[in-house]
Amino acid sequence: MEEIRLNKYISEAGVCSRREADRLIEAGRVLVDGVRATQGMKVREGQKVQVGDRVIGGKDEKVVLAVYKPVGIVCTEDKRTKNNIVRFLKYPVRVTYAGRLDKDSEGLLLMTNDGDLINRIMRGRNLHEKEYKVTVDREVTDDFIERMSAGVHIVDEEKGLNAVTRPCKVRREGKHTFRIILTQGLNRQIRRMCQACGCRVRTLKRVRIMNVRLGDLRPGEYRKVTGEELETLRALAGCPAKKQTGEAKHERDRK
Repeated sequence: MEEIRLNKYISEAGVCSRREADRLIEAGRVLVDGVRATQGMKVREGQKVQVGDRVIGGKDEKVVLAVYKPVGIVCTEDKRTKNNIVRFLKYPVRVTYAGRLDKDSEGLLLMTNDGDLINRIMRGRNLHEKEYKVTVDREVTDDFIERMSAGVHIVDEEKGLNAVTRPCKVRREGKHTFRIILTQGLNRQIRRMCQACGCRVRTLKRVRIMNVRLGDLRPGEYRKVTGEELETLRALAGCPAKKQTGEAKHERDRK
């Protein structure tokens, strides 16, 4: 199992800086599986980490991450694949992806251990928006925008794919660049759409999934999706509203 230094784990949970985490550990305010933590120790998946009264780890903790998947990383949990996303991320709690990006594409990937959220995000009938920035090898013309927006017939006999894509929003951004918002996720859909329209994709970056944006994350970086952003994501996905804890309610009332 992958391990991570405790001060880094606390920092990435959004509690405080690593330096402050070290001070809290030294002061005896951090417990790991109910035992007082020590400086320099590491934690692994499934361990319960408690800072004061706040529990930030354990098997029951639900976490949602916004990850910038670089080109070359594969969305698979197959341990035989060297560059798989789980091994690349090395997150201390076991998480998996809610929607793939192919190996040659980059950008936003949502990763979580919340199975219900994954299932709801992945349901095609829910029409969840995903936005991409794409560069192609030919000029983006008005005709190209119109054809892509209206829906494109894509076929791959080897993959058993024969479909007309849903109408979508497409906007030109430069001579060879456009943005596209999809509400479905067919295999290599944008690449196949572009090929059917007479061009090839040079770069493809996903910049948004529903309300979660890539923002200023750089390749390989990630952040936790929390607070109002997480509440909105869960609402858009159709998840049942969670009951607020007393602490969370007090925090909201203060705002």
